[in-house]
Amino acid sequence: MVASNVQISIERDIVMELVHVAEMAAIAGARHRGLGDKNGLDGAAVDAMRAALKSMPIDGVVVIGEGEKDEAPMLYIGEHVGSGSAPMVDIAVDPIDGTTLLSKGLQGAISAIALSSRGTMNCPREMVYVNKIAVGPEAKDVIDIDAPPTTNLKNIARATGRPVEGLTVVVLDRPRHEQLLADIRAAGARVKLISDGDVAAGIQAAMPDYDVDVLMGVGGTPEAVLTAAALRSIGGAIQCKPWPRDDKDRQLAKDAGLDLEAVYKTDDLVGGDDVLFVATGASDGELLKGVHVEGNVVKTYSLAIHSRYGTIWRIETHHDAGHLGTAGHSP
Repeated sequence: MVASNVQISIERDIVMELVHVAEMAAIAGARHRGLGDKNGLDGAAVDAMRAALKSMPIDGVVVIGEGEKDEAPMLYIGEHVGSGSAPMVDIAVDPIDGTTLLSKGLQGAISAIALSSRGTMNCPREMVYVNKIAVGPEAKDVIDIDAPPTTNLKNIARATGRPVEGLTVVVLDRPRHEQLLADIRAAGARVKLISDGDVAAGIQAAMPDYDVDVLMGVGGTPEAVLTAAALRSIGGAIQCKPWPRDDKDRQLAKDAGLDLEAVYKTDDLVGGDDVLFVATGASDGELLKGVHVEGNVVKTYSLAIHSRYGTIWRIETHHDAGHLGTAGHSP
């Protein structure tokens, strides 16, 4: 009976509330678009997201946030948000995924947030980075993070009924991926490099509307959890494995009892039947259009995905700038 009540509440009452939260963060962040101030941009988005979460009818605990309490004054890991009423949920937030992109006036920045039933989100937070592979529904059962890229690409091609040469792999443009890029190209697949924003890239890899088939490479651990929340609803899959940068990371993992050989699959990162993921575009990108101002109207574009039914909403919202206060004065 409790699970049923949670399902109804998340489905009927919380979807648009969570969309509003992501919209406010995206609008606040967009005010700083192109100004080169990453910290000011991120701070504005965090403030806006936290203020919007405060009135949500949930009893939420931030599982993936801006860091530990001593490092992050707001939306820190373990912070309680919402009005305190049922349902009890875990929350993962990234007020702006792609702060560098947005601060430089570039495309592809989004505000992302996910929630699931209490106790169902898991994150190896001792690791800043994890090695990832993410795909759509057709190939979800054939990927293996421990296998070489060539093996994964052959299996994905077989599962999707396409040649390896017909696959496109999205990878963060980082020096650490030099060998990965060589392996992908040697296998015959195409590479799409991105400078930031692998949450959006992971979602694109799992949806048929985009010219991306696989996400591969090392990226942020919090972003892996947000991606998993979205893929739970789309039917895709992600696998990731801790990626220590140096001996200090290895020692932190050892002290925390973290197994560096552990493989985290989609359900390990975000479990349960009730998972809701929302993203709002902050700057124009392939996944979502960004914040646009037309006179006194601020337009936002969002994606909301619910796991129980696999429902996907695409939402265009027109906000009266006068009711948004300073958030409405985005460029």
